[in-house]
Amino acid sequence: MAELGFMRTEADHGVFLKEIGDDIIILAVHVDDCMITGSSMKHISNFKVEMNAKYKLTDLGPAHWLLGIKITRDLANNSISLSQEAYIESIITRFNFNDLKPSLIPIDPSVPLSKSQSPSKLEDIAKMKNVPYREAVGSLMYAAMGTRPDIAFTTSTVAQFSDNPGWAHWEAVKRIFRYLLGTQKLELVYGGENRGLVGYVDADGASQEHRRAISGYVFLVDGGAVSWSSKKQELVTLSTTEAEYVAATHVAKEAVWLRRLLGELFKSVETPTTLFSDSKSAIALAHDGHYHARTKHIDIRYHFIRYIIEASTIKLVYCPTNDMTADTLTKALPSVKAKHFANALGLCTV
Repeated sequence: MAELGFMRTEADHGVFLKEIGDDIIILAVHVDDCMITGSSMKHISNFKVEMNAKYKLTDLGPAHWLLGIKITRDLANNSISLSQEAYIESIITRFNFNDLKPSLIPIDPSVPLSKSQSPSKLEDIAKMKNVPYREAVGSLMYAAMGTRPDIAFTTSTVAQFSDNPGWAHWEAVKRIFRYLLGTQKLELVYGGENRGLVGYVDADGASQEHRRAISGYVFLVDGGAVSWSSKKQELVTLSTTEAEYVAATHVAKEAVWLRRLLGELFKSVETPTTLFSDSKSAIALAHDGHYHARTKHIDIRYHFIRYIIEASTIKLVYCPTNDMTADTLTKALPSVKAKHFANALGLCTV
C-alpha cells in the first residue's frame, strides 16, 4: 500500500490520496467532515476500518451533500448530477427576490454596463450604500464557481463595479437572480455521453469599455463541465487573432494540469486532448512558428501553446461559432443561444 500524498490548501481541509495496487482511494477533508471515494468498494471499506482505528468516525453512508451541493446518482443511466437548488433558493430568499419575474437570460445584450452608470452625486452614492450589492455578487460567485458556469460571465461582469455600483448595475444583479429563479432546478450532469476530456476556448474584445478581451474556456468530461473560467485578459490585444491566441495559451496550461490530475486519479491520458477554437487565424498561428510582421510583438510566454501542440498534449481544432460552448463565457447572448450553451455545458433538468 503506497501513499501518494496529502494536498492541503487550508488548515481545515485537504485531499488525501492512497494507492492500493491499481486502485486509488481519495479522502476529501473539510473541517469535521470527510468524503471517501475510490474504484473498489472492498478497499474503501478497509480504508474506513483503518481510519476508524485512529480517529472516531461516523459513517453516514453514500454522500448526498457536499458544501451545499446536492449529489444525485443515477446508477441505471450511469450518471451523477450536482445541484445547488437549495443554495440558490436560500440566497433568493435572503435578498427578498422571491417575487421577481423569472428571466430567460442572465444579462441583457441590449443594455451594456459601464462605469459611466456609477453614481457621482452624493445623494445617489448615499442611496446605493443601502443596497447590498457586494453581498449579492459574492453570493452569486459561489454558485458560478460551484455548479452554474452559465452565470460565470455575468457575475464577473457585475463584480467589476463593486467599488461604486450604480442603479443600472444593481438591476443587472437582480436580473441574474431572476434568471436563477427560473432555472434553479438545473443540475450539472455527468454521464450524459461517453466522452473523455474535451475543451472549448473563446475570446471577445469588442463588448468591453476597458478594451481588454474576455477569455472564456470550459473543459467537459462525459458531457458535464469540470473546469471553466471567464476572465478579463491581462493585456490589451491589438487584434481578434491575438486575443484568441492569448486565450488559447491560458487554456493550454489548464489542459496540462487536468491531464495530470486525471492521470493520477485514473490512468494516464495517452491521446492528445481536443481543444476547440472558433478562430482559424489563431489556430494557424499556434501551428506556425514562422516570423509574422503583425504578430512579432506577442510576448514569448504566449507561444507556450506551440510547444504543447508539438508535444501532442493538445490538438487545436476549429469549431464553428454556433457550436462554441465557451461563447457563453465571453459575452451576453440572446435567450436561444443562452439556453443552447447552458445545455452544452451539461446543465439540464433531471
